[in-house]
Amino acid sequence: MKNFIWFLLFSLFIFRYFSTRPVYKDGDIVRITTTVFSDPVVYGNYQTFSAAELKITLFSFPEINYGDKVTIEGIVNEGKLKDPELIRVVSSTGPGSFVRNKIIDFYKNTLPQPMSGLIGGITLGSKGGITYAFWEKVKNTGVAHVVVASGTNVTFVVSFIFGMVSFYLPRKKSMPIVILSIIMYLFISGFDAPLIRAAIMATLTFWAQSKGRLLSAWRCLFLTAGVMLIVEPTWIVDLGFILSFVSTASIMVFEKRVARLFKFVPKVLREGFSTSLAAQIGVSPILFVTFGQFNLLSPLINMLIFWTVPYIMIFGAIGGLLGLFIPFLGKIVLYLCYPLTWWFSSVVLLFS
Repeated sequence: MKNFIWFLLFSLFIFRYFSTRPVYKDGDIVRITTTVFSDPVVYGNYQTFSAAELKITLFSFPEINYGDKVTIEGIVNEGKLKDPELIRVVSSTGPGSFVRNKIIDFYKNTLPQPMSGLIGGITLGSKGGITYAFWEKVKNTGVAHVVVASGTNVTFVVSFIFGMVSFYLPRKKSMPIVILSIIMYLFISGFDAPLIRAAIMATLTFWAQSKGRLLSAWRCLFLTAGVMLIVEPTWIVDLGFILSFVSTASIMVFEKRVARLFKFVPKVLREGFSTSLAAQIGVSPILFVTFGQFNLLSPLINMLIFWTVPYIMIFGAIGGLLGLFIPFLGKIVLYLCYPLTWWFSSVVLLFS
């Protein structure tokens, strides 16, 4: 029965992939209408994002945000849209993107760069608030996975909400609240592949626990990959999707072994170092082949900054939500992030 389920998932993916995959030829003139499910990366006067398996680069104005519906026309050239023209952009009116944009604006108005950009990236996975110069340094030091949307964000949300709710409710009654919190976080932060991967895995794990069942981590990982690829087959070539699953698998294989080897490292730093090094074992070859570079000091840099991430996310989330209703209190909470983000940015600038 189990083998049949895996065969069915694989067959559905193959069918979906070849039946929905757009086929382009260089020189084709195409018009794409799509919804943007993650913030574009801003490079100076340009903003870049992917749609319909094509990389699209537009001028930074008008600004495109998560949730916007855009219509773009251009010429296909080697997986990119050459000379793209923005025909129309319709700003999202959904509550998720509205709350997200309000919180990010509050960050920008409260703290200077790169601190406000870091909080927006770590808390909500927003790349739009990070300056081009600082983003390049973040990439070069190998800590981009911390600053943008990743499974770590969902893990912190689950841990924080579950820790609070479990004080008042039994474990089984806490599960629906935690799962609802995960869904709400996705609507606010965006539907990037790494976030969806972590959300599905967390939901499956909590569902299994509520039923008193044990769920194999590997089975959960592959089941999540299968479901995601059936829903969106083009993720099979998405770098964020690939890195998310490879890094998760690598952590599952190597994290405990690395932690045992580095017992001498102080506990406050060991978790970030062992997790980062375990993930790097899997993703380094992919990063090197894709970008032609890899920072050998990345595990050390991650060790130095990773301990700040939970606190930045907690203070950033609380401060951002308070900022929607009581701006004065929201600013006070965000000021607590300043020394943490200063340390983070200082380490990145030092090693870049």
